[in-house]
Amino acid sequence: MVGPLLTRCRFPEPPGPVTCAVSGGADSLALLVLARCAGLTVTAVHVDHGLRPSSAAEAAVVRDAAARLGASFRAHTVHVGEGPNLEARARAARRAVLPGDALTGHTADDRAETLLLNLLRGAGPAGLGALAPSARRPILALRRTECAALVTAVGLDPVIDPSNDDPRFRRNRIRHELLPLLDDIAERDVVPLLVRSSEHLHRVDRHLAQEAALVDARDTSALRALPEPVAVEALRGWLRTFLPGGHPPDAATVGRVLDVVHLRRRATELPGGRRLVRRQGTLRVE
Repeated sequence: MVGPLLTRCRFPEPPGPVTCAVSGGADSLALLVLARCAGLTVTAVHVDHGLRPSSAAEAAVVRDAAARLGASFRAHTVHVGEGPNLEARARAARRAVLPGDALTGHTADDRAETLLLNLLRGAGPAGLGALAPSARRPILALRRTECAALVTAVGLDPVIDPSNDDPRFRRNRIRHELLPLLDDIAERDVVPLLVRSSEHLHRVDRHLAQEAALVDARDTSALRALPEPVAVEALRGWLRTFLPGGHPPDAATVGRVLDVVHLRRRATELPGGRRLVRRQGTLRVE
């Protein structure tokens, strides 16, 4: 069973070493199994967010699986209190203690869910093409069901995270409500279709980024001469250096800046208390 799955994975050349982020769920355990089967020297890292009483036991599941598979093990505890943006805060805390090149167990199902999640946020090509293939996501072509079957086949007992069924989190509603509805409407499994669309949009985003990198985003005459998608990408890349947290501007902000570029207004406010003005054909942020 492992061989056919490995041919669809993108692990680095053995012997490594590599770090695998392993929560104890089926996907991350499958990542650990496949990394070892690929001949890599693996350290499995578990991050305890302290959100559930069972989290210490989950770390033990990962430790035991690592020992059985011949991998090293390391555990971290972070503190993420209840409150708004829980998933984002937990993700940030997790990333803070993991190496920047840690491998993750994202699957094709995660990619389809991310496209739908970002679509509901009004994202453009960058968001809709997110979670693209990379060296850090070696099992992205696999399905969640394949990971679960592999883990069962090798005799591992994955952690069942009750938060994955919590309807407070929009991703869970997409997973348990929206995707089954789309399957029913389409009369087929829509995940491969969504993944194909995500791949296409990722290529579009990369092309726009390459075109935008050639542009001086401060030059309003140059921006007006460009196709609007390229001008927007150039502006987004330039403006994010001035915005809180280095986040790209939202569509409303970009729209106001385009009004300045196209001479419909002289200036506009930016998030974070800055102001963008046009002087002698040049955009300036004050």
